[in-house]
Amino acid sequence: MNWSSMGAMMGLGLGAGIVGGMFGIGGGLIIVPALILGFGFDQKSATGTSLLAQLLPVAFLAVREFWKRGEVNVPSGLGIAAGLVFGTLIGAILTGLIPPQVMKRAYGVFLVCVGVYFLIGTKPPSKALPAVAPVEARE
Repeated sequence: MNWSSMGAMMGLGLGAGIVGGMFGIGGGLIIVPALILGFGFDQKSATGTSLLAQLLPVAFLAVREFWKRGEVNVPSGLGIAAGLVFGTLIGAILTGLIPPQVMKRAYGVFLVCVGVYFLIGTKPPSKALPAVAPVEARE
């Protein structure tokens, strides 16, 4: 990979990091489409590359900022993380069994469903789980 390509990938990571830090999204909604549309990756290679990029604890600094404001529910986050460990493994295995064209269409349907959900609007839950108290309040 040349310097220009590496710079473009770093720019993609920077942009995905900014949007991901703002909205809690990442590979599935930002990196994968960018790799396919902007860099010519196929669906499966884009997914695998996105997962590699997120392998390290890339969200640590963003989580720290949300933690300071008391906007992190630790038990819920850890529960989700435990499910993600096994869910991503199962998803990776299933992806190997699905033809590339079917994967591409299924991914498109997923993105449309997410987009429609947010465009229509959502009603906030009547009772949200309590967030963890800000660091300053716990000391």
